[in-house]
Amino acid sequence: MWRIWRLFDPMRAMVVQGIFLFGVAVMIHLVLLSTNKFNWLDGPKAKAVASQNAPMPTAVASATVTK
Repeated sequence: MWRIWRLFDPMRAMVVQGIFLFGVAVMIHLVLLSTNKFNWLDGPKAKAVASQNAPMPTAVASATVTK
């Protein structure tokens, strides 16, 4: 193990590791804030009234034309 630290500067390796872990933590928090379930700042958003999978409205009976 000591041979590895002869290749890398320990202080520089710890600084790079800290920056990397901070970046991963920020990314995870931003992903969670973008979800509806885990957004702890705004809370869950209201669901949309109409969805793309809503059934078609029923047809209105048209008046029959007599000749």
